[in-house]
Amino acid sequence: MASNAAPDTHAKPPLRESFAVQGRVVGALLIREVITRYGRHNIGFLWLFVEPMLFTLGVTALWTATKNLHGSDLPIAAFALTGYSTVLLWRNMPGRTIGAIKANSALLYHRNIKPLDIYLARVLLEAGGATISFIVLGVVFIAIEWIEPPEDILVVTAGWLMLAWFGAALAIALGTLSYLSELVDKFWHPFSYLMFPLSGAAFLVSALPVSFQEIVLLFPMVHGVEFIREGFFGSKIIAIYDLSYLLVFNLVLSVFALLFTRYVSRRVVPG
Repeated sequence: MASNAAPDTHAKPPLRESFAVQGRVVGALLIREVITRYGRHNIGFLWLFVEPMLFTLGVTALWTATKNLHGSDLPIAAFALTGYSTVLLWRNMPGRTIGAIKANSALLYHRNIKPLDIYLARVLLEAGGATISFIVLGVVFIAIEWIEPPEDILVVTAGWLMLAWFGAALAIALGTLSYLSELVDKFWHPFSYLMFPLSGAAFLVSALPVSFQEIVLLFPMVHGVEFIREGFFGSKIIAIYDLSYLLVFNLVLSVFALLFTRYVSRRVVPG
């Protein structure tokens, strides 16, 4: 017997279709962000990774010029590359997500665009720029024999992805909180600079006094940097890290970031 029930027009689309729609939305937001930020003139979107490359090159040149002050046999170029590139990876993401919803509130009139999509587009753009910069500089330094190839490229890749995850979760959490309070923007910039000396970019944990090691290892990014340097230098250094600590921290931070985003999404008013 045929059913006369009307089709459910409000049925939710399949999960695969939802992911496909979100992928197209994030892709479109990425293109829009690149054009808005870098335009079509001069080198355009190439500035996305040229800017972090110039910063890392400047630091590398400075450290190389003062090599005698460091008292270490490690290649200065490789040490600077693995340190300052990681800082740019996790520190730049929050700077782009803080205030992002208010600046793009008009986009939320579109049914398929959510605050999380805006955050994801900006996070992916920053992560992509830092990653391309890291890879290009690494290849160039290896080609001109400033540094040796990493001893374990898989360890370097895993550490980089873990730090990118940390930066993304932190960025989304701070981005949503900044919608609720402008104080987040006021405090993040000085706080990020204060965090730099403790991020592991300019030191090895094994070179610190034991009492100070316990303090710096409370900061999750230090574990990621140490893991990356172990992949680069291998047996040349003693890397001290706890990857499970970074993993748990990333998971907890991601849960909070998604909960904050859901809270804000229900209260955001398109402008």
